Amino acid sequence: MANAMISDIFSGTPNLTTTERAVSVVLGLGIAAAAAQPRPNKWLSLAALIVGTGLAIRGATGHCAVKAITHEA
Repeated sequence: MANAMISDIFSGTPNLTTTERAVSVVLGLGIAAAAAQPRPNKWLSLAALIVGTGLAIRGATGHCAVKAITHEA
C-alpha cells in the first residue's frame, strides 16, 4: 500500500519549470541540512527533515502532485 501511494505522489509527467525545480532542490537540501543540526526539539527537526526531503525529491523528479491537482480543475 505504501509503495503505491509513493508511486502516485512522485510519478507522472514533469510539471515544474527548470527554475521551480532548482529552487525546490536548493531549499529542500538547505532545510534538510538545517534539520541535521542538534536541537532541543527533536520533533521540529524531524518535521524539517521530512519537508526538506520532500522538496528535494519534488525538484529532482520535476513532478509536483499538489500542482497537478490544482491545475486539473
